[in-house]
Amino acid sequence: MIEIVVEQDVAAAPQRVWELVANHEGMKKWMPVREVVRRRPGSPEPDGVGAVRTIRGSGLVIEERITAFKPPERLEYVLLEGAPVRDHHGEVLLEPRPGGTHVRWRVRFRPLVPGTGWLLARLLRRGLEQGLAGLKRRAEA
Repeated sequence: MIEIVVEQDVAAAPQRVWELVANHEGMKKWMPVREVVRRRPGSPEPDGVGAVRTIRGSGLVIEERITAFKPPERLEYVLLEGAPVRDHHGEVLLEPRPGGTHVRWRVRFRPLVPGTGWLLARLLRRGLEQGLAGLKRRAEA
């Protein structure tokens, strides 16, 4: 199992950061992706547990399902299809800090093709780092 953890301090209240993280279709404004479409609504919130989102970008089209949704603290998801990995699980945790929010994004997965994990981890880490930098800019604006 490969694990990637990316963290960022944001000078904005957890609720403000949550509004960005939990709005799937708005992710394209801060993540390095072309498009995010909610294919199926969650319950009781449309972007909550059970929601399915399709993300297009970097030559991939992936589909994820939201498995945990606890405003303004935690969002978890699993990959359904579209990437060369299995057992993919992601979580975004928001923790109040003096003057803002600490964001911790953790992803775990197993590569489908042995020996490719290091490359997949490198690419994913870069995307998550760019995403958190974009989240910081957007939340602090």
